[in-house]
Amino acid sequence: MGTFFIDVQEGRVATGRQLAEAGLVDEHDAPRPPWHPIQGPSDASTLWYAVMRKRLRGVFIGMLCIRHTERHASLSERGWEEVSVPEIGVAGQPGPPA
Repeated sequence: MGTFFIDVQEGRVATGRQLAEAGLVDEHDAPRPPWHPIQGPSDASTLWYAVMRKRLRGVFIGMLCIRHTERHASLSERGWEEVSVPEIGVAGQPGPPA
């Protein structure tokens, strides 16, 4: 899937490729605000990684974590929400296949 970004205002998650295809990147192919990178491997796959989000102090933050681990369970217990694969994408654009 690649690199993930989160819209800090709305909590939507998209890949760098999806943002580029939607024209939401600058001349250096960097996504423009309100999109912020989610830290993790640049070749992360939703097969192995869960994309998590949480609203904190009025903005959304995102994180990748390996599925089915204690860390994943701990984040869920502390109010982090897993973003499902069909939800990943830019509003008005088709998301990745389920």
